[in-house]
Amino acid sequence: MRSRSARMMRRFRLTQAQAADRFALAPAELYLRCRKTMNDYELRSATNADSHAIKELVFAVLREYQLQPDPDGTDADLNDIETSYLRSGGCFDVLVDVPGAIVGSVGLYPIDSVTCELRKMYLSQQVRGQGQGRRLLEHALERAKEIGFRRIVLETASVLKEAIALYRRYGFRPYQATHLSQRCDGAYVLDLC
Repeated sequence: MRSRSARMMRRFRLTQAQAADRFALAPAELYLRCRKTMNDYELRSATNADSHAIKELVFAVLREYQLQPDPDGTDADLNDIETSYLRSGGCFDVLVDVPGAIVGSVGLYPIDSVTCELRKMYLSQQVRGQGQGRRLLEHALERAKEIGFRRIVLETASVLKEAIALYRRYGFRPYQATHLSQRCDGAYVLDLC
């Protein structure tokens, strides 16, 4: 899988040095970004010790899309991941790079015995375009089946076009939710059976 930097080099027919200059990256950093693969990242279960790093990731992505973080409302579940997700019968996993930095997240929050909500699926800008979003979603779908859920719902904002396209490719379809969080304007559902 090629990174965004590698695709840009190919698209604009740039040498590594030219690309490094153009994208304000040191040649060594550009080289590393071009060589990153799916195996350079590990999925693991999150704990409360990860809470601060997860909030930084989620809030940074929200701000990137001009969406407001809501630490006392919609995002309060990140204050105690273990209680909000793990002890309630769901899961919350993070994608970490080789040094151990959290670069992605995804959670499954139980709604009832058969339905869960896909929450907090975010990727750091540096790892987008490498298939990691697809990896997070496939992982979440598999985990939902393992736990015993038969349906996944999610809320999203229309500005998150890449995420919505990914959800649709995996069979999610729009539905009329009874409630949406303040920053969301759409809801999707997927039957797993």
